[in-house]
Amino acid sequence: MAFTVTPRGAGVRFAVHVQPRAKQPGIDGLHGDALRVRVQAPPVDGAANDAVVAVLAEALGVPARAVHIAAGQTGRKKLVDVDGIDAAAATARLLA
Repeated sequence: MAFTVTPRGAGVRFAVHVQPRAKQPGIDGLHGDALRVRVQAPPVDGAANDAVVAVLAEALGVPARAVHIAAGQTGRKKLVDVDGIDAAAATARLLA
């Protein structure tokens, strides 16, 4: 199965695989069917989730309040919803 960005209401949904405690934050290609997101924060008290939201918001050019973790708050694999962007634009920005 390949990475897909699915339209959802006024935004999109896609899977991410989080790598906490990375040296440099950013998007690092794909991990199976998910987007690999590196964050410097440890997976403690939601710090890594907040960092994932920040990295994705910057990459997509949307405000952080438009990025929501829909599922997987306590695991490495997460489903993320982003409001205010279409699937084609999101795919182009994430895989650029």
